[in-house]
Amino acid sequence: MHTKITMAISNLLKQCIFAALVIFALGTGCSRKNVSVSSKETSRNQFKIIGYLPNRPDLLAAAAQVDFAKITHLYIAFVNPDSLGNLMGTANLKAMAELAHSRNVKIMASIGGGGAPHYYPSFLTGEKKAKLINDLVNLAVNNNLDGIDVDLEGALIDANYENFVVDLAASLKQKNKQITAAIATVYKDQFTDKALAQFDFVNIMSYDRTGPWRPEKPGPHSPYEMAEEDLDYWLSTRKIPKEKLTLGVPFYGYGFGGTAPESISFKNILQQYPDSVMQDEMKINGGAVYYNGIPTIRKKTELALQKVSGVMIWQLLQDSTEKKSLLGEIDEVVKRKK
Repeated sequence: MHTKITMAISNLLKQCIFAALVIFALGTGCSRKNVSVSSKETSRNQFKIIGYLPNRPDLLAAAAQVDFAKITHLYIAFVNPDSLGNLMGTANLKAMAELAHSRNVKIMASIGGGGAPHYYPSFLTGEKKAKLINDLVNLAVNNNLDGIDVDLEGALIDANYENFVVDLAASLKQKNKQITAAIATVYKDQFTDKALAQFDFVNIMSYDRTGPWRPEKPGPHSPYEMAEEDLDYWLSTRKIPKEKLTLGVPFYGYGFGGTAPESISFKNILQQYPDSVMQDEMKINGGAVYYNGIPTIRKKTELALQKVSGVMIWQLLQDSTEKKSLLGEIDEVVKRKK
């Protein structure tokens, strides 16, 4: 039997070699898809540029403002269950996936968020958990999404969080879908190593150190030093490989004092004060607004290139345009390093 198998294998190899020579002569590949990958595409895949896009009824119109050539991943935020467990905000996802994939961009639906529904904890256990996981997997499969992003924060990183992400990851991976997470160092003790190990990669929310909820603590909410400290913790203390980490950056600022706005996009800052593009702080209406201007965004991107595998942005619609675009600056830094 072994001799017959050996002869059969030998004949098969001869046939394969002949076929390969014919294919080579014809200038085609072994697959209907071109399997060659340019060095540019390889670099693009290695360093991720992830942008969140708020989910809303005019999602497709909002997507027209996104420069897909400058991102590798698009996260739709958010898709959450209503009080009965039915997922909301799903209408445009399939069309969005088609658009993203046509631009060589991966697309994920993100769940949770800082303003997640108060009833969310009940969906992380029991029959509600099973239904939510099933619905999320079907959402990804039926809409051709690349996976699900878990942005559960604060009290939602509870005793049920680990089991929820373990089960969700297992179900998604059965369908060849990815699972990622947004994490913040302020919640570091709530994340178990087992939970973190479930994710294909995690995005560090290196912002919101302070904000309108802490008026007694005015100042920068996302300084460069915070990015350094966050990366050091997740790399050195929690031992997450650099390939599974990205650094989050804000496209918005917070105001303190006087009549300064509590929250304002980078785009609106520049519309009102165009000369503030190179700064991180702006005096306004008897108070101050703190944000990340172009120099800090460039410096953080360089740090991410050195230390981890990508940059994550909250959120794309808050950006300015043309030469004052923060996304444009990120793209320029990354391309310069290729």
